[in-house]
Parts: sequence; structure tokens; C-alpha cells
Amino acid sequence: MTTEHQFPRAATVRRHLHSTTSPREDQIPWAAMAGIIATVTVFAVAQGLTYPLLSFILERQGTAPGLIGLSAAMTPLGFIVSAPFIPTLARRVGAARLAILCSTLAALILIAIAWKQEVWPWMSLRFLLGFFANPLYVISETWLITITPAPRRGRIMGLYSSIVSGGFAIGPLSLGLVGTQGWPPFMIGIVAFPLCGLIVLAVVPRLPTMPHEGEATSVGGFFARAPLLLFAVFTAAAFEQVVISLITVYGGALGSAEARIASLIACFTAGNAVLQILLGRVAERLGSTRTMLFCALASLVGCVLLPSLFNAWLIWPLVFVWGGVSFGIYTMSLIQLGERFIGQALIAGNAAFAFVWGIGGIVGSPTTGLAMQLIGHQGLPSSLGLMCFVLAVFLMAERRRG
Repeated sequence: MTTEHQFPRAATVRRHLHSTTSPREDQIPWAAMAGIIATVTVFAVAQGLTYPLLSFILERQGTAPGLIGLSAAMTPLGFIVSAPFIPTLARRVGAARLAILCSTLAALILIAIAWKQEVWPWMSLRFLLGFFANPLYVISETWLITITPAPRRGRIMGLYSSIVSGGFAIGPLSLGLVGTQGWPPFMIGIVAFPLCGLIVLAVVPRLPTMPHEGEATSVGGFFARAPLLLFAVFTAAAFEQVVISLITVYGGALGSAEARIASLIACFTAGNAVLQILLGRVAERLGSTRTMLFCALASLVGCVLLPSLFNAWLIWPLVFVWGGVSFGIYTMSLIQLGERFIGQALIAGNAAFAFVWGIGGIVGSPTTGLAMQLIGHQGLPSSLGLMCFVLAVFLMAERRRG
């Protein structure tokens, strides 16, 4: 992957992984995995904290809702712009050095955000926060996929997705403890990013040495190699962003109270976090492609049932499962990435995932909002259902070709 941790040729990697990632319990690098997952979880806490915190501050300042939304979009835009540079930077600078550098720069950017609490300076600062945070996420995820034994990839990637989802949920919850005024809430993120760098330093000696070989792959080149996989990531990202941002509008149109809608969002997020381990185990038995198809179809069924069940008690189990299977599409994408790609193509794939996730997060809500303006509040389940239907059709077509 990098100077001290580079990728070997495909055959060499397969031999190396076969020899070092036996399915036996004593061969699984639990310490390294725990360190990598901890790194991304701490990152998720910091990211999950900043979105609501900065929105609360801007709202108190009387900022227009449109500007608040534009400000929030700057961080995923930073993800998108930085993604194509990550494979090259990882090769030239070194994965560990790049991760530590980015964690330090992200902390400095967050200090600047806390110091200058104005909407227009925040536009560029939030963009830079996404730009510098993204490589830390991509590199850590690539390391985890690389060292995960194939026979246990499903459950470990499911565990990873669950823990990281929990990290994103802890971020907003922490505001209840420290409030949204002054420096205390910012200090959580300011401390979290350097902590990520320290964890990386501790984990690096436990990671396998990978020499600098293997075919270099760009993010653009990966699009040509796995378009359906990237469409699945787009679907998962758009689905999550649309539900979290627009279910309030949908519920309000159906006469639901704000407190009930907020609880439904929490239930959706809980399903997202809790069900990934189970889906990972299912993927180990049935295969990741078949499990992804199940997730897409189950998400589609949820879209169909949402209008009739929204004001009934059955909405609670529906939304819980809906959250799990919709994010399960992304978990299955991670599993497939590890199954199909190795070496430098793997880090390019993870960078492409980050790029597409950012696109899905930015495009999903405005597109669905437009649909809701054109055809009414049922534009939300209709838009989400259409995406899931298209993904399911493509997955079935790929299975038949295979």
C-alpha cells in the first residue's frame, strides 16, 4: 500500500494472505483488527458530532436553512474531491504517515472551526475537514479488509459496520452531556482526531509487511472494473441520507409528532447498527451477492409498506429492519470488495467507495425532495424504492450472467 506497507503482486498477496490469515482462531490478528476498528470508530464519533453541532450553532445565529444545508454539504464534498488522490498519496507518502498527517490536519481544521464561528469561513473549513478526514477512513478500512481472513470476512465486516454505526450515533448523543455552547463539544472532536493517529502508530507494527508491487489503479479506473458495486454503495448512501434528512417532512405530512419521528430515526439507526453482524453471518453462508440481493429486495418491500404502516405500531419493527437491510447493502459491498480485489486495486476501490458515498449523500436528498415536490410526500418511498428495484434488477442480471 505504501513505502513500509506496500502491495505485492496478486499471486504473492494470495499466498501471503493464505499463509497469514488461516481460518483458525489463533491465526486471526485480533489486536490489529481491534486497533483499526477503534481508529475508524473514534473518527466516526468525531464526524457524527460535527454535523448536528455546527447546524445547532448556525441555527442559533439565525442562518437561513439553505445556507445551513450548503454548509453541511461541504464535508462530503471534501470526501469526493480527496478520494482520487488517496491511492497515489498512499503509495508516495506511506499509508501510516498519511493517516497520521491527516488526523493532525483534521484536528487543526476543527480548532479553526471552533475559533471562527461564522457561516462563510466554515464553508472552506468544512470542505478541508472532509478532505483531510477521508484518507484516514479509506486507509483504515483498506487495512481491515486486507488482514481479514476470507472465511470470517462476513462476520468481521458486519461487526465493523455495526461498531462504526454506533460511533456515528454516539457523536450526537455526546452533545447531551457537554452541550452545544463554547469549546467543550469541539474538544471531543479535537481530541478524537489525534487519538486516531496514536492508534494508527500502535497498530502499524502488527500489520503485515506489503512490498511495493502490484498494478496501480486509479479511482477512475476502478469505476470501469466494478460499476455495479459502486452503484450499490451509491444506493446505500442515498438511502441513509434521504431517510435521516427527509423522514421528518414525510412524517409531518402524515400528521406524526416531531418526537415520534425523531424516535423513528433513532430506531432506523439502531437497526443499521445491530443487524450488520447477522447479515455478515448470512453472507458467509449464502454469499455476499445473494445477501446483497436480499437486502435490496427487503429494502424495496419496506418502501412499499411504509405508507400503509407509518401510523401503525408495526412501523417500529419495519423501520428497525429497514435500517439494517438498507445499510446491509454497503456491508455486502465491503465484503465483495475484499473478495474481488487485492493490493493497490483494493485501496483504489475503497477510495472509489468514499467518492461514491459522498455523491450519494449529496445527490440523494435534493433529488428525493424534488420528487416529493412533484408528486407529494409519497415521493420519498417511491424514490427509494426505485433505486432498490434498479439495484435488484442489475444484481439478478449479473447472477444470471455468472
